[in-house]
Amino acid sequence: MRFDPPLDPGRLVRRYKRFLADVEYEHGIETVHCPNTGAMSGCSAPGSEVWCSRSRDPKRKHGATLELVRAENGALVGVNSARANALVDEALTCGIVTELGDFTDRRREVVHRDVGARFDFELTHGTRRCVLEVKSVSMSDGPRGLFPDTPSERALRHVEALESRCASGYDAVLLFCVQHTGARSVSPADQVDPAYGDAVRRAHANGVKILAYAVDLNAREFRLRRALPVLL
Repeated sequence: MRFDPPLDPGRLVRRYKRFLADVEYEHGIETVHCPNTGAMSGCSAPGSEVWCSRSRDPKRKHGATLELVRAENGALVGVNSARANALVDEALTCGIVTELGDFTDRRREVVHRDVGARFDFELTHGTRRCVLEVKSVSMSDGPRGLFPDTPSERALRHVEALESRCASGYDAVLLFCVQHTGARSVSPADQVDPAYGDAVRRAHANGVKILAYAVDLNAREFRLRRALPVLL
């Protein structure tokens, strides 16, 4: 995923009202869109270096979007959680996610009404079918990436739906897209949402595959590159 032109640098003034942030550029302070539903723990301190993309859509109320933050520990963090699915889609096309290399076709945002879920991807190869759910990781505890950074009933339901699909004969995969350059492994954030951690471990024990892939991040390009260990 390339940014053309490159992301604009600035300084974070504050994040507020969940989806807004004020960023100080050379020309002054501007309100930007902040597409992150979590707490942005460790990467929302006032004064942090940030980088924003710029929309060409003249109808947008806020023309810039917060994309990248220099975290308090010095790591670069992709805070636009909506980028995760596109990064994984691109990586699947390029064969980066080797564990899913056997699947030849895929669809995005596929509804499975019988389990009350919409999965980020459905992959197929012949009669074999796989549902794939992607989660963006932007929080760390030292070298360990953690998810979620705020309690999430929605994320919990997704894990339960993956487990249900696995029980009915599908391959089922939970993939953590790690947009944090300081993370060397990934774990459930039990201190934030213990129910989610329990659900992930239960799903894994019942056949759901848990993967994590790190994203290389800079002002010109985000790219899913390499697998990370998942520590449950």
